[in-house]
This record gives sequence, C-alpha cells and structure tokens, in this order.
Amino acid sequence: MTPAVKQLEAAGVDFTLAEYAHDPKSPAYGEEAARVLGLSPDEVFKTLLARLDDDRLAVAIVPVSHQLDLKALARAAGARKARMAEAQEAERATGYVVGGISPLGQRRRLATFLDASAEGLAAIHVSGGRRGLEIRLAPADLLALTRGRLAPLARD
Repeated sequence: MTPAVKQLEAAGVDFTLAEYAHDPKSPAYGEEAARVLGLSPDEVFKTLLARLDDDRLAVAIVPVSHQLDLKALARAAGARKARMAEAQEAERATGYVVGGISPLGQRRRLATFLDASAEGLAAIHVSGGRRGLEIRLAPADLLALTRGRLAPLARD
C-alpha cells in the first residue's frame, strides 16, 4: 500500500479506499476521480504544492470544483506571496507523482492548509498516493494527521 494508507492504518483512523481505473489521457485527475466514482466535486479535494516567498513549500488542499487562491494561501501561511511549485519539485518533496500526490504520508512534513469548505463536511476524499486511489476520511482526522490548519483557500 501507499505511505498515505500506511500512515492512516498506523494512526488507527477510520477511512475507506476507493479505486478506479485512471485514464492516462485525463488532464484533470481530481475531476476524473469525482466523475468516475460518482462523487460531488465539492467533496473531492486536490493536493497542491506552492512555493512561498520565504522559500518554504506549503501544501494546499482544495475542492476539485475550485481553484487555489495563491494570495489566500500566502496569507494563511504568513507569507507575502505564493506561486505554484514545479511538478518535479512537488514530486521530490512529497515522494508522490503529480496526479497522485496525497496530503498524507509525504516524504517530509510541510505546512498544510485545508480549505475551510471542508469544515462543514462529514467526510472528504483526497488522493491515496497514486493515480486511481482515493481516501475517504473526516476532515478533522486529516488536519490532525497533517498538523494542518483550516483556511479559506478556494476561488471559483
């Protein structure tokens, strides 16, 4: 199993896995997961990495139905600016490939921020650490395991 699943099992957290056959031609991994699994795009969250102006990397977890507001992420992280991390940089820092980056079980602990829209949901879906694998868990458990914080990060 993936490092994300191993972390959940070790922590004794309630979660479920959902697998699907990933289409390599699909350009939007999160939207594909929502569509194939019959889930609301507001409940499926994508994991994005950004480089802050003080050279730190930060993890932003936002619904696939929205885009990441980089200014909001910078504010939440106490930085002035943020820009999307390069794909290779994100893969190196997390140990996962783009399209399968999980907020859990990453190679090193990074500052993590979950969009505030998750607070009202009983459960959300995040990548399980590979394309075609989703984890369903409570937002509070995700925040506890990542030492993350809620913040308004999404924009239409």
